[in-house]
Amino acid sequence: MVAEVINGKELSAEMKKQMRYEVENLLTQQIIPHLTVVLVGNNPASMSYVNGKKRASEEVGIQSEIIELPDSISENELLKIIHQLNQNKAVHGILVQLPLPKQINVQHIIESIDPKKDVDGFHPINIGRMMTGQDTFLPCTPYGIIKMLQSKNITIEGKHVVILGRSNIVGKPVGQLLLNENATVTYCHSKTKNLQEITKQADILVVAIGRPNVINKEYIKNGAVVIDVGINRLENGILTGDVDFDSAKEVASYITPVPRGVGPMTITMLLHNTIKAAKEIEK
Repeated sequence: MVAEVINGKELSAEMKKQMRYEVENLLTQQIIPHLTVVLVGNNPASMSYVNGKKRASEEVGIQSEIIELPDSISENELLKIIHQLNQNKAVHGILVQLPLPKQINVQHIIESIDPKKDVDGFHPINIGRMMTGQDTFLPCTPYGIIKMLQSKNITIEGKHVVILGRSNIVGKPVGQLLLNENATVTYCHSKTKNLQEITKQADILVVAIGRPNVINKEYIKNGAVVIDVGINRLENGILTGDVDFDSAKEVASYITPVPRGVGPMTITMLLHNTIKAAKEIEK
């Protein structure tokens, strides 16, 4: 068996075509979707992500603005800026790029964003709605993973899903979204014992632990679907995932690559959420 690749870059391109039509339709109603990204400091990775979001926004016709702030900014100053964006009727989506400097409490910032403009899907109100299966803004990476599975008509209902990683950004919410789709979900993390024994039971294995190439075919059941969320840059500059792709593809039925896998879908679902916010705010 050689796994079929789920190409996130191709799926993203297809979805963005549809989004362009949606935005054009909104323009006929004098609605211009607008995303504001707040970037604190000059972290090279953050700057790269933010510029990628701006390019993708412009590609589908979403207005995009980047507010660049020094890493010396105080929490109160940042809160004031977010309050102004909350009050600005022209702004539909607000995203504060993480990580933030140590003097700023990340949770205070997330909770200060108007839930109606929380296109990252991190606000406790939106997380609570996700937990209870209500319509809301879903976290972008987990939402992208669901779309990738659906694009290949992979059955989720009744399947055993194993999640490696329990972050608030990926691990926990992707497990909840899969549970909402009637999967049976097991979480594994750094304290899990007999990890290999558990992962080999997975029909769908989602790996988000931030360590390069640690999961190989010895951890994977024959025919399992493998979703690799990791993005790691090796010393030679090459990007790789948390899964040893060449090994895993020998036993998996479907697998996501790195790059061109989950990454492009994260930004795509951010665009989806921004369009959704514009529609709902302008009702």
